[in-house]
Amino acid sequence: MKSINILLCFFLFSTISFGQGKFLTKQGYASFFSSSPAEDIEANNNQVLSIIDTSTGTIAISILMKSFMFEKSLMQEHFNENYVESDKYPKAIFKGQILDFKNIAGNEQVVSIVGDITIHGVTKKLETQGKINKTEGSITLAGDFPVKVADFGIKIPSVVVNNIAETIKVTFELDHKPYKK
Repeated sequence: MKSINILLCFFLFSTISFGQGKFLTKQGYASFFSSSPAEDIEANNNQVLSIIDTSTGTIAISILMKSFMFEKSLMQEHFNENYVESDKYPKAIFKGQILDFKNIAGNEQVVSIVGDITIHGVTKKLETQGKINKTEGSITLAGDFPVKVADFGIKIPSVVVNNIAETIKVTFELDHKPYKK
């Protein structure tokens, strides 16, 4: 697991250079929630890697799919093996921009976030809003957005199609601290 985190760090840092003005978290939070008449499904992940470059407002997020934890182990197994195919597509990646980042000051504000999200090997444009709180020692970013499962080529077997919503809600909470070499 440690080697996977090192590889994720290397990937993210290769797209955003090191230096002053970088804020990082290795323990961000992401979850998804699917609600259907048959059942509700929720999974949580506390190993989200994210970095923000404060000079540009650029943000990169990497989520290891196998780190999503479910209430039922069978759901987790089906999620990894049959739906997101975690061995073939181990990460979800977001690369984007927090718009108007330089004008954010102090107290919690609503911001627009735009970029590309890749899940299950499929990349789509994403535009959402989040709440940001920026101080000298921390940048917290939280929000949620909908994901249409079919948009990312994730096939749901007909036997359980009524158990999984067509659109799931993804929630994130990222508490970045200054990156120190």
